[in-house]
Amino acid sequence: MDREEMKSKFLEALDAPLQPDALKAAASRCAGSGNISDKTDRLAIAATLAHVAFLEQDGIAETYDALAAGWTGTAVDAAPIHSFDRPPEPSPKGLWDAYWQVVEDGKAGKLDALSITARTAELGKFMTPQTLDRIAEYASRFEGVDEAAAGPMPELITLETLAACPKGSLGRQFHDLIVDNKFDLEVLDRDAIGLSDLPQPLAYLNTRMLQAHDLWHITGGYETTALHEIAISAFQMAQFGHNYSAQFLSITAVIGADAPGPAYKILMDTITSAWKHGRHSPALILIPWEDVWHQPVETLRDIYGLEAYKSPHPAALIERGQAMSQKLQNIRGFFQSLGRGLSQVFQGKAA
Repeated sequence: MDREEMKSKFLEALDAPLQPDALKAAASRCAGSGNISDKTDRLAIAATLAHVAFLEQDGIAETYDALAAGWTGTAVDAAPIHSFDRPPEPSPKGLWDAYWQVVEDGKAGKLDALSITARTAELGKFMTPQTLDRIAEYASRFEGVDEAAAGPMPELITLETLAACPKGSLGRQFHDLIVDNKFDLEVLDRDAIGLSDLPQPLAYLNTRMLQAHDLWHITGGYETTALHEIAISAFQMAQFGHNYSAQFLSITAVIGADAPGPAYKILMDTITSAWKHGRHSPALILIPWEDVWHQPVETLRDIYGLEAYKSPHPAALIERGQAMSQKLQNIRGFFQSLGRGLSQVFQGKAA
């Protein structure tokens, strides 16, 4: 289907999101048909994920539990987190045009990891106070959230503090990850984006996750690759209903709905496996990182009963594919240049 048709069908499906049983069935059909699953089912699934990300956020757990059960064939082994008995929020004016522009830019390969983070975060401007209150109320239904948010706001972490941690400790691994990759200790400026203005527990959750995201990478067993950024988004969402992650994953699902070959299966394997990992893991939001990062990661996993993520696909699969694509382009360019050169030679001889 062309772009306009895809957008039209997406908007239609957005107004009629799949209910859990129908979503489970659609996911099961897609999983069972391998690389040639019905794009209508794919788009309906993506629209449902967008619906709960932006309009009915309290449906996130029920939706992803159904998606995971349908895709993997086994139910999520965790207590259900129920949605509210209330209608969805109305669509803010301009939201879906802005959303679709992010999708189009993603499909065109114009977004890297940093820009898609910023572009997705920009969609937050469409959130009304009522929507934020709904997200905050829903977050409180997740284990450990209210307990963590009852404490003081997290202080800024410094590289000096992390560098002082013993070799082999979580803190030193965190330090090296930040320094070696030229990451920021907090992905975005907490004051510049007004996190303190959010209702609790969102103010605490979003502030803590700006600084703890890479700590969760390390302790959860998620690598810092494109595929595992998708995975850890599902993990975070399963842990406390992280709404930014829900928005981001809905965008990847729309982009993936039109993806060729095995790409869609890889995407859904990753999202559903990491969602289950998050639902089956203890509440990481309760871990007092500053008190424990002098210890090795394996020790902390044992203390808190956390198992490392078992990725269904190689973590660097996307990067490998991009590298291979670049090699093929280089080879193609070589033969095109060679062909032009030979053509000129023969033309010269003919002359």
